[in-house]
Amino acid sequence: MKHKKQTTLATINKLRSLLTKRDKIILLILFFATIVYSVIETFSVSIIMPFISFASNPNLITSHSISHGIYTFFGFKDSFEFMIAFSVALIIFYIFRMLYAIAFTYAQNRFAYRKFHFFAYRLFSKAVEINYNDFVKRKLDKIRANITQESLQASMYVQNFLQMCGELFTIGILYVLLLITSWKMTLALTIIMGLQVFLVMKTLGKKIQKMGQVRSAMDARFNEIISKTFGNFKIIKLKGNQKQVFEEFEEASIKRTNAEILTQTTLPTPRFLLESLGFSILIGCVAYILVTYRDVDAVLPIISMYALALYRILPAISRILSTYNLMGYYANSVALVYEDLLYHTDYEDNEPCAFEKSIELKGVTFGYEPNKAILRDFSLTIHKGDKIAFCGESGAGKSTLVDLIIGIYKPQQGVIYIDGKELNNHNLRSWRKKIGYIPQTIYLFDGSVAENVAFGSEMNEDRVIEACKKANIYEFLQEHGGIYTRVGEGGLLLSGGQKQRIGIARAIYDNPEILVLDEATSALDTATEEKIMDEIYDVAQNKTLLVIAHRLNTIERCERRVEIIKQK
Repeated sequence: MKHKKQTTLATINKLRSLLTKRDKIILLILFFATIVYSVIETFSVSIIMPFISFASNPNLITSHSISHGIYTFFGFKDSFEFMIAFSVALIIFYIFRMLYAIAFTYAQNRFAYRKFHFFAYRLFSKAVEINYNDFVKRKLDKIRANITQESLQASMYVQNFLQMCGELFTIGILYVLLLITSWKMTLALTIIMGLQVFLVMKTLGKKIQKMGQVRSAMDARFNEIISKTFGNFKIIKLKGNQKQVFEEFEEASIKRTNAEILTQTTLPTPRFLLESLGFSILIGCVAYILVTYRDVDAVLPIISMYALALYRILPAISRILSTYNLMGYYANSVALVYEDLLYHTDYEDNEPCAFEKSIELKGVTFGYEPNKAILRDFSLTIHKGDKIAFCGESGAGKSTLVDLIIGIYKPQQGVIYIDGKELNNHNLRSWRKKIGYIPQTIYLFDGSVAENVAFGSEMNEDRVIEACKKANIYEFLQEHGGIYTRVGEGGLLLSGGQKQRIGIARAIYDNPEILVLDEATSALDTATEEKIMDEIYDVAQNKTLLVIAHRLNTIERCERRVEIIKQK
């Protein structure tokens, strides 16, 4: 999806809507801390000028009203004692400044990176909560990229925004001091530097924002290439099309790299421009003051003030431009996080849903696309303990029907009743917990058998062993590493039959009331299929069994058969 250009104000508004009330309070505290930090920074610059002046000309201590007042209040005997005390006070102040800066930086980073956790957690939760129909239509790699990468970039936007505010406060206070020192020279300085800042923001900002969009797109593309490559590793080996995969990866990598090169080259450019211009202006200021005052003693304090102020202001302006450009670079990430978190998900609760008698479908209609119903006005009653086979040609809607029964999809029309009580969002989670599902393709992650069997539930070794025994996989495991035998990514270290048995153990681990087989043995050879079906029927003796299958021998022991006719 292409995103419209994000203005800074629009991005900040989106970010504001993503923050909690507590976040906003913390932000307010950080803004006050920023003001204090700016005052400390300004004082650390401005205090140097009188210190140098007093050190070079001690007579100024008693001639200046403020220093004379301090001199008198503390009862210093001479200027030497005053300067020693002044030196000690400055050292203590700079130590305090250092400690405050460290604490302030920690607070900023803590807030920003906690936002990364907050965004990532909410994105993950949102992705898990979306309904299955929406989930299958979305790109998994894009969801993954948003959770792991874009959420981090969005938190970086927060960090850069806080840093920019701090620099703005500091510059503002220093600017007031420069106006007091010489308003004419300060205004001239403002016009010259302001024009340059405007041009830099106008020209470089758009480019960096565009590169941020390229980075987001290529990060998602990276994930997509990696997933499809390693997910089809054997196919790639057989086809020998590594070259095509390499070319796809190289194309995405070059685009991502070029965007990063351009961005990282562009970001420090304002600093180079400002430093050159700033020091040129400082030299011009010295010449102007000499011509105006024709007095070196009068020039020194003013030059010192401007030199120290520019020493602090120029890097601050550079950092403001850098953070502003980085905010543009990360703006697309904020937009992506914002869109995903606003994505509508249905509320689902865990109210009790007893299943003692029957499941009843009345007038159920469902389709994946508008005006293209797969099931239309479908009615069916399933009694507890029934063994039912769902038959029909491919695409007729067998799996869709079962997914409706077990609560994966929701009817677009009609109602499903459990013991006469409507199945809805209030009791849906409770109902799903009664289901043990064995799909055609068992997904096993690279962990132990125990972890794969207990997946999604609390680990209990005794229950894992019991489930593995019922699925007739325990003896095989005893010959290896027991229930902690490693399965490999996707179950690569196991045979098809062994993976299917672990799938059965997973399905019965929580002792479900209903077992669902979605063409669970269609990929196995006939002998292995017969053994596994015997095991499944044995496990399902006291359970309701719903079987989707093409082969008649798979469903021959089912008590009922429901024929699904494909909609024309």
